[in-house]
Amino acid sequence: MRDIYRALAVVAALAVAGAGVLAIAQSGRADEAAARPVAAPPAVPVSSTPSPSPSLPPTPSPGASIAPGYTAMEALAADRRVPKLPGRLKPRALPGKPIRTVGTIKDVKTGVSLPRLHGPWKRYGAAPFTSRQVLPPVAGSPRGMLVSCPVPIEAQKSLRDTARLAARWTLNHHPEGAVIRWLGTQPVKKGWSLVYQVKYGKRSSVAAVVVLDTGEAKPALVFVTVPDTQKKRWADIRRVISGVRVLG
Repeated sequence: MRDIYRALAVVAALAVAGAGVLAIAQSGRADEAAARPVAAPPAVPVSSTPSPSPSLPPTPSPGASIAPGYTAMEALAADRRVPKLPGRLKPRALPGKPIRTVGTIKDVKTGVSLPRLHGPWKRYGAAPFTSRQVLPPVAGSPRGMLVSCPVPIEAQKSLRDTARLAARWTLNHHPEGAVIRWLGTQPVKKGWSLVYQVKYGKRSSVAAVVVLDTGEAKPALVFVTVPDTQKKRWADIRRVISGVRVLG
């Protein structure tokens, strides 16, 4: 009987030991599983919906300097105030006798010299230009003036195109609603000149721009305008065009 009891005790001890080993093994597997990195959740798929196409730029608005999305020349073409410039247009004779000059004005900042006109023209404060001469004011009429400055617009490869843009810019110095009618276009030494009528309601002015390549970063602009209330001075415009020179 003692041998039987001893055998049963050995079996019981082995059973307890086996249960302990199994528990340790299971615990090891659990620890191992906990130590494994957790898998990242699947990435959210990127939408395949195409982004909306960009909208077309707006139509240039007449009178705007440069409409968004358009070049200066495209904005010019869309401006109804400025008609297309003919390929050839000999300047029309302007009535009256050109005024005499009393020397020249050297505009060093712009790089040009221009005629200094006799009275009733007189020199006036230059700003915002670099030189200015004016006629006496007339009630109800824009003031006649002769000014010079570097071109205040985007210069183009062609001086002719630059002159067209400059003529459009000069409408800022005429009454609202002014429109251009071309009277002449011709090359001058180192530049281009345009003569035109500016109509505003029942009144008008005759004006001209001369654009010159002075070798500076920007071409020079000489601009003259005379209202119809002083039409006897329209011939002075011829004097200006013929008398403008590049310094040096």
